[in-house]
Amino acid sequence: MGTHFITDDCIACGACESVCPVNVISAGDPIYVIDTEGCIECGACDEICPVDAIKWDTTAA
Repeated sequence: MGTHFITDDCIACGACESVCPVNVISAGDPIYVIDTEGCIECGACDEICPVDAIKWDTTAA
């Protein structure tokens, strides 16, 4: 198991927020954030991110 997270490479374009099927991505300051409690790990955000700012942390429990 793991979790997705958004790195500082985020350009705050909002692409990830619009594709999240469970609406757990929101605008933060200054980058977008993922509510890991509600994330279903579908990977839609990974695929759409134009700057590859969304990563998968396999060390998270």
